[in-house]
Amino acid sequence: MGAVPSSNLARFDPKAFLDKICAGQKVLRVPRGQSVFVQGDPADTLFFLQQGKIKLAVVNDVGKEAVVGIVAAGQFFGEGCLTRQALHNGSACALQDCVVIAIARNTIITALRRHAELAEMFIAFLLARIGRFEADLIDQLFHSSEQRLARLLLTMANYGRGGTPQPIIPKISQETMAEMIGTTRSRVSHFMNKFRKAGLIEYDGEIVVYPALLQAVLNDNLQAEQQV
Repeated sequence: MGAVPSSNLARFDPKAFLDKICAGQKVLRVPRGQSVFVQGDPADTLFFLQQGKIKLAVVNDVGKEAVVGIVAAGQFFGEGCLTRQALHNGSACALQDCVVIAIARNTIITALRRHAELAEMFIAFLLARIGRFEADLIDQLFHSSEQRLARLLLTMANYGRGGTPQPIIPKISQETMAEMIGTTRSRVSHFMNKFRKAGLIEYDGEIVVYPALLQAVLNDNLQAEQQV
């Protein structure tokens, strides 16, 4: 992340900072299953997820939905509004009860211009998101669907992000996981059973991810590299 000191970002509380500088923001309580915005809505607001998890998805012309990402607490979404994008090109739906801060586009643009610390934090967020998109593309191109599922579970459990691991994942359907990794529900079910039998996860509604799954993925990647 270049010029953005990680120690400064670790001490930075974006929620407290936004509370201090952003007048007119709204706090939204979004129940599970309800949309924050839908595809085609006006893109005039930046959102900050204070609590919960949000699913980002797009729908094509024939009505097929593709899940493009999961937003975790402490992250922004809807940042397309800052590029003068007129309409949202996707939807954002709550995977669990969420608390969302909505900030008008003009307000956040003014704040970014006036407050260097907020601008640095936001640039770091955008760079991290670009890095995740690149990793997802590499994942799709070079890894098996089993490895992609394992990586998705680890990502949702917060392993490897430098934060505190959160082994319990909110209930998410196998259909949604299949959409996110580009495979079928039956394959996801097969791999989930395989992971459970191997003692790498537990699931009964909620999913518990054990650190051993990370080691299994690393071992698979090392074996793949050795075979190249």
